[in-house]
Amino acid sequence: MRRALVTGGSGALGAAICRKLAEDGHHVHVHAHRAAARADALAAEINASGGSADAVAFDVTDAEAAAAALEALTRSDAVQILVNNAGIHDDAVMAGMSRAQWSRVIDVSLNGFFHVTQPLLLPMIRTRWGRIVNISSASALMGNRGQVNYAAAKAGLHGATRALALELASRGITVNTVAPGIIASPMAESAFPPGMIEQLVPMKRVGTPEEVAALVAFLASDAAGYISGQVISINGGMA
Repeated sequence: MRRALVTGGSGALGAAICRKLAEDGHHVHVHAHRAAARADALAAEINASGGSADAVAFDVTDAEAAAAALEALTRSDAVQILVNNAGIHDDAVMAGMSRAQWSRVIDVSLNGFFHVTQPLLLPMIRTRWGRIVNISSASALMGNRGQVNYAAAKAGLHGATRALALELASRGITVNTVAPGIIASPMAESAFPPGMIEQLVPMKRVGTPEEVAALVAFLASDAAGYISGQVISINGGMA
């Protein structure tokens, strides 16, 4: 049984990824920061349904806290599947964006990626097998008004993905990014009225968290061993 860590695992997309990885037979560490109770509940749900999971809580923007939590997590065995899903929005047009809005979004998505991934690499390398999947966004590929900070943070993951894939290619570890488009969530429902979805998405609907989770789980599988350094869109045909 391989061990998987999903950051931001208590949210809608993270929870779907956790459930799918557990369904595929992995032990899942459900990460949360402020939503620790939701992570506990999800881990309990997975265990009750025959899977294997536990919850872990730390702030991905706090390098020392992340390092301490991950050191404890890898004390007995390596985490071989890492899904960097943690991220936040703090939208504003750039002319009115505060420094705090810029820094916080970059800190969670991009610095958080480093704080979580770097401590897990050497234990993963020693096993000669690993899967790192970063969750980005269509905003990083297409741009979106009011999301200069978010687009910049997620686009940074694309460059990091390609470079890290080269560093780890000979070690049996793949690194890829999944870039979802408009995925069903309370936030998407409030931001995109049904008529707008039909205009923006060729498939005329939003995607589901489960559809994204299926792609993540494939990239985390043995079957995807020759796919690395890629940014893969899942967006209903949006250009």
